[in-house]
Amino acid sequence: MEKMELSPMRNMAKQKPEKPRRTKRVWRLKLNVTWQRMKKALKSGLRNRLRVHLASNLNKLPTLKINHHDLAIIRPIQHVMKKKKPIRPTMPLEKLIQLPYTAADFVDRGDAMTPTKSPVENISTRWRELHGLHNWEGLIEPLHPWLRREVVKYGEFVEATYDAFDFDPLSEFCGSCRYNPNKLFEELGLTKHGYKVTKYIYAMSHVDVPEWFEKSHCTWSKDSNWMGYVAVSGDAETTRIGRRDILVAWRGTVAPTEWYSDLKTSLQRLGKTNIKVQSGFLGVYCSKGEFTRYNKLSASEQVTEEIRRLVTFFRDRGEEVSLTLCGHSLGGALALLNAYDAATYFPDLFISVISFAAPRVGNIHFKEKLNELGVKTLRVVIKQDIVPKLPGFILNTILNKFTAITGRLKWIYRHVGTQLKLNMLHSPYLRRDPDYTGCHNLEIYLHLLDGYVSKTSKFRWNARRDVALVNKSTNMLIKELKIPGSWYERPFKGLVLNQYGRWVKPGRQAEHIPSPLSIESCQEPPPF
Repeated sequence: MEKMELSPMRNMAKQKPEKPRRTKRVWRLKLNVTWQRMKKALKSGLRNRLRVHLASNLNKLPTLKINHHDLAIIRPIQHVMKKKKPIRPTMPLEKLIQLPYTAADFVDRGDAMTPTKSPVENISTRWRELHGLHNWEGLIEPLHPWLRREVVKYGEFVEATYDAFDFDPLSEFCGSCRYNPNKLFEELGLTKHGYKVTKYIYAMSHVDVPEWFEKSHCTWSKDSNWMGYVAVSGDAETTRIGRRDILVAWRGTVAPTEWYSDLKTSLQRLGKTNIKVQSGFLGVYCSKGEFTRYNKLSASEQVTEEIRRLVTFFRDRGEEVSLTLCGHSLGGALALLNAYDAATYFPDLFISVISFAAPRVGNIHFKEKLNELGVKTLRVVIKQDIVPKLPGFILNTILNKFTAITGRLKWIYRHVGTQLKLNMLHSPYLRRDPDYTGCHNLEIYLHLLDGYVSKTSKFRWNARRDVALVNKSTNMLIKELKIPGSWYERPFKGLVLNQYGRWVKPGRQAEHIPSPLSIESCQEPPPF
């Protein structure tokens, strides 16, 4: 077999070098050349090439007389070239040992698994206090366990608006709810809370948006989106919480047209008053169209009509009634506008708002009017989330520091209510990403809320809410837990294998197909 011809460079490396003159000058010259080549290789970032050059040049050095001083220079260089970068875990072992949950806790072992349900207390004697009668004084620092459980409950009602929303752009029912009102809580596992859905709310959000924003694939409605629902507590839950609670849950931003509405930061006057609110939020809340199927009435009119019907029905039965409005992101803004309407129409009704990651909605006069009407608002925010700092992230942040001077300006946005501030860094289960892209997610809020005790306390060791829910639509859990990111999705992207062996998109069951009749009020609330 013929030997493969080596490149000239390889042959040069094999040639025996002539013995140089053993002088200090020659040694310094060769060492200088070697060092220059090393620096050039380091700058290029080619580690393999660097090793070849270093080996080629260092092989020549044994023919020279090298003193101890020169060896002291060469040995560290050889050490650096052989040293490999150590692999460090994402979290130190000592901290992993302290975690209440590990990857083993998420392996199904039947009865051996930790229960996720928290105890449910009877709050009938303190429900007004828990809903802000005294603006939550003494209940937030430290966070009262009864208040924590109630706020998490309402947060899960809001999360249902995301879980049930059909946001598949290729679906003919894009923008609708996947389930009919009678099956919503059953399909999402929320029957444990003891509420019953009475009405769906639809909103228009395509007004004055570019044509490329509008929905093109859906056939059920091209101008409306499912925006939330109205529900009421059943008899057993009413006994536990001390009154008949009417709940309105508003969904946050999902559709592109809603993002467009969120970006409108101009303030719009309400009537002839000095009250001003963000024009984009108001457009979603009040828009309607005579020739639409689902928005002949605006979202405002739909929800006000249903609240009036339920309040009248239960008060005629001699029951005490309350109204709780909740929402996330855009939904938190709509909940405040809803509270303004409801407090105007029902001045003697106890109204509270629980919002998550809600942006600013109106000016100082809007804030003062809500306080005057007796609306109690609890705002849950995360320190790293930018949305609660909007609109006017830079301008409002600066001007709010000079409240004594700028406090009465009509064009400055103001937050409403009492703030409960959470911090991403408090949870040992969340990744320490520098961008915090997932901190606006509602499941992150509920996770941090479930573990919150106080500003100075560590994450609650006996928090019961399932940690795996954090990665429902994000990838924010530490890798050591081995929970896949964005795991909450329909199997096979919604496709099914039919009887003929073909993968097809299944049609919806008749009971879950949206109908314009679903926005009309029933004659009587569902029985409990």
